[in-house]
Amino acid sequence: MTRETRGVHSIDHYALYVPSLPQAQHFFENFGLDVQASDGQLLLRAGDGRTWARILPGVAKALAWLSFNCHEHDYLALRRQVEAAGATFEDGDGVGCWFRDPHGNLLQIKVGDKTMPNCKATALHTSAYGRVRGVGTRDQLPRITPARLSHVLLFSPDVLASIDFYEQALGLRLSDKSQDIIAFMHATHGCDHHLVAFAKSSAKGWHHAAWEVGSIDQVGVGAAQMASAGYHDGWGTGRHALGSNYFHYVRDPWGSFCEYSADMDFIAEGVTWPSGDFHPENSLYLWGPDVPEHFIFNTEAGAGQ
Repeated sequence: MTRETRGVHSIDHYALYVPSLPQAQHFFENFGLDVQASDGQLLLRAGDGRTWARILPGVAKALAWLSFNCHEHDYLALRRQVEAAGATFEDGDGVGCWFRDPHGNLLQIKVGDKTMPNCKATALHTSAYGRVRGVGTRDQLPRITPARLSHVLLFSPDVLASIDFYEQALGLRLSDKSQDIIAFMHATHGCDHHLVAFAKSSAKGWHHAAWEVGSIDQVGVGAAQMASAGYHDGWGTGRHALGSNYFHYVRDPWGSFCEYSADMDFIAEGVTWPSGDFHPENSLYLWGPDVPEHFIFNTEAGAGQ
């Protein structure tokens, strides 16, 4: 990627097909999101009030599209980059440009607000000089409501080709990867360690959306919140190695995941991140339970994932 390459700065929203909107409403409401029905779809809002996702009726779970925002002065250059990367524009909703990545995922780039913070402060989770109890009691557990969408992870049949395309067309940069198995990419305008990630599979697919909460305690309380609603399957609680965030993944009714995420590494604008290529054993988590088999199973690829 050259110095002249322009880049998107944020995810605006994602859209997901699912076979049951009532199931989706139950899952996402218990996850802590504000779910609103509108024109035959569900709109998912987080604590900031933005619509971060649209859930659409479909035969099976699949990504409908992924929408990115950019600065107005970068838009025309981004259009040219998309075309130069070999993508063909498609009809969309008339806003921005619509095209597909090399594996068929429908993407949108449009001028829009920067939803990714410009910086992050480190919070101190301590009581005031020991004069109050730091955590309270179990009957006082708060309802966890994520603050915002953090990132998404897609299955890819060619992770290295995905890296190349998202660098050339969208201006994302590689944060870290493990061989051709998994890769994490960030935007250049001040961004979490990853905005989009890719995991190897025999087919494209939707793996998870990650939602930011305020602390490791909120990650754990969120996991308990979902378990009490009947959603016990997932992975966590633990801490990732690449990105450094605390995590708990909850499996949805269609075999993909929503993640509670806290305290991810942040890459400031103008900083060159020392991206690395890590052995698989060092690429996924620092501590936590063993990875369950269903976590890396692409339900959209069938038995031959």
